[in-house]
Amino acid sequence: MDRFLIRVVIADDHPTVLKVIEQELAAVETVKLIDAARNSTELVELLDKQACDVLVTDYAMPGGEYGDGLALFEFIQRCYPNINIVVMAMIDDPAVLRALITHKIRCVLSKSDDSSYLIPAIHIANSGGEYFSPAVKALMQTIGGDNKVQRRSSDLTKRELEVVRLFVSGLTIDEIPERLYRGKQTVSAQKISAMKKLGIERDADLIKYALEIGLVDSSAIPPEISSP
Repeated sequence: MDRFLIRVVIADDHPTVLKVIEQELAAVETVKLIDAARNSTELVELLDKQACDVLVTDYAMPGGEYGDGLALFEFIQRCYPNINIVVMAMIDDPAVLRALITHKIRCVLSKSDDSSYLIPAIHIANSGGEYFSPAVKALMQTIGGDNKVQRRSSDLTKRELEVVRLFVSGLTIDEIPERLYRGKQTVSAQKISAMKKLGIERDADLIKYALEIGLVDSSAIPPEISSP
């Protein structure tokens, strides 16, 4: 019988962090390190060439062709849907954590926690489960009042989230189909469906909601649509 192995790619722009992760993985028989990347350009090249089960990645990796943070995670989820993501970063902003949860990132580790949490996170991510290190759990307590918002946002499909994000960022229902390569009727229906699921009737409330969950930053919303 073939030995069970979880194929892992790691990505971080700090060589010291990569070395620590490599050392943790080397001690585990059920995990196989495929390779490491220092930016999104290297990462996508790796994922195009090598099969991977779990990606362990930093949140901020500037300089790559495919960006970093949520933009990069959305790209990976869209282009490599079979890869499960573990985010390992210095996260101290509740809005960032809310945004990760909204984008269905279910395994999040803080670099301030011991690196021993990485191995269980990889195994749980591989099985599609949820895992947060102690510092991340503590941060979640600060946004406990937003649990209802988190539950509501998790009801949206990825396509509905894409439409909402682009709409509140300033694109019109005529422009979004061109960006997503979908029909106008499809995009309009997805926006309507998302608003129904969220219990939102006005576009101004949709914008407010997107800001609350960290789906977009306030600087990304054009002034002409940010006012009710």
